[in-house]
Amino acid sequence: MTAMSVSPGAVLSQKVPVSVGGALSADESHLVKLTKREIEVLTHVIQGKSSREVADQLFVSKRTVDFHLANVYDKLHVNNRVQAFRRATRLGLIPYEAQFAD
Repeated sequence: MTAMSVSPGAVLSQKVPVSVGGALSADESHLVKLTKREIEVLTHVIQGKSSREVADQLFVSKRTVDFHLANVYDKLHVNNRVQAFRRATRLGLIPYEAQFAD
């Protein structure tokens, strides 16, 4: 067995197990953690805003917004904005009412 070296400040993460069909079970849902910024970006996206509009509102680049969305998709095991909204809502990561804000 080989020893693994980890640099200080490194973030180690564990992939969330996915059951058949990509759905997370109730036991697995508590393992999904979105950052505050990922939730903020997702909340704007589910309101129908484009990545450019979200970027302008949050004073970041479109590339940064797309980066956060890619992380959300990976963590939720989804491929698009609609799936991300449905999964995040189902898991209680964002309130359903978030789409009606503003």
